[in-house]
Amino acid sequence: MKYTYYGQSCFLLEAAGKKLLFDPFISHNPLAKHINIKSIEADYILVSHGHGDHVADLVELAKQTQATVIAMPEITDWASKQGVEKVHGMNFGKFTFDWGAVRMVPATHSSGLPDGSYGGNPAGFVLEVDGKQIYFAGDTGLTIEMKVLADIYNLDYAILPIGGNYTMDVDDALIATKYFDCDKVIGVHYNTFPVIEIDTKVAVDKFEREKKTLLLPEIGETINL
Repeated sequence: MKYTYYGQSCFLLEAAGKKLLFDPFISHNPLAKHINIKSIEADYILVSHGHGDHVADLVELAKQTQATVIAMPEITDWASKQGVEKVHGMNFGKFTFDWGAVRMVPATHSSGLPDGSYGGNPAGFVLEVDGKQIYFAGDTGLTIEMKVLADIYNLDYAILPIGGNYTMDVDDALIATKYFDCDKVIGVHYNTFPVIEIDTKVAVDKFEREKKTLLLPEIGETINL
């Protein structure tokens, strides 16, 4: 399984012969100006909520790739009205695709769309694919509901926001890993804006002291999971 980071909370998972793109925000991110979105391929695009820093490139990339958009019904309806042809609306539940299973789980955040319309509930995703279980929290604060995941899954990786202000910070993310019992974390949603800038070395060291791993790939970098 491969993970490619595109900045903010946007990344690509390549697994089970499919390319799964999450929260596409690339062309509007100055830190990702070296990424050519015309070269991005995707079979599915998963969207955690409707904020611009998660959907700015959604319509363009969905049309370019002919990917199926997986998101709350309010977001898939919004995308459909802009000409996106393939959508799969979900809410807090589980669905099995031909490549693996997806469960939408709650996130503590908000979810307005760029045009001001309602974006449904903010969410995260747990994926079961290629023999691995991966949790992407979306934009969320620390919440006790994360403990439920430990009753359902044996998570291999957790992809967590660590920038603070709008979401969990590094300390909260560490607490979260204890809630759902996962020692391998990939950090997202940090350093894009001044209010979410962090000291990455301090962050990695905090995880190491707890005998956990925090991976912070560079924008455009691909790592193997």
